[in-house]
Amino acid sequence: MKTTYIVQGTWIGIITGVFLAIFFKIIQSITGHKVYTLLLNVDYIPIVREYVFPEVIEVFFHLIVSVILCIILVILYDKSSGFIRHHAVLFPFLVNSIIGLLLYPTTSFSDRTPSVTNIISLSWWLVGHAVYGFFVGILISRKSKNIK
Repeated sequence: MKTTYIVQGTWIGIITGVFLAIFFKIIQSITGHKVYTLLLNVDYIPIVREYVFPEVIEVFFHLIVSVILCIILVILYDKSSGFIRHHAVLFPFLVNSIIGLLLYPTTSFSDRTPSVTNIISLSWWLVGHAVYGFFVGILISRKSKNIK
């Protein structure tokens, strides 16, 4: 694996992951819908759910996931000559929208997060992940032009 993939994926993951965390923190503080809490929630992971982590550690966990995802997306972009390459912004947008949709039900594993039936929280959650995916796609399409 090229070091360039790791470096670019890491920077893109950190930048976009911080953006998503700030976006959800602002939305939660304005609306009261616990989308930021859901973003940082690890109650659905066995063993880990037994611990109470400080917010900074929870954000760090979120950034690790963001970095791993972005490294994978950078690699897919670089290795592709088809759909992913020709839809550099659309592909991460779709992937992250789907991830947001698939992750939302984890809210049912915690009493700290929104109800799984809360449509407003779900809407904010999906908007945040879609914007995150769009932002990831823009950065990947710009940064990955330098991968050779």
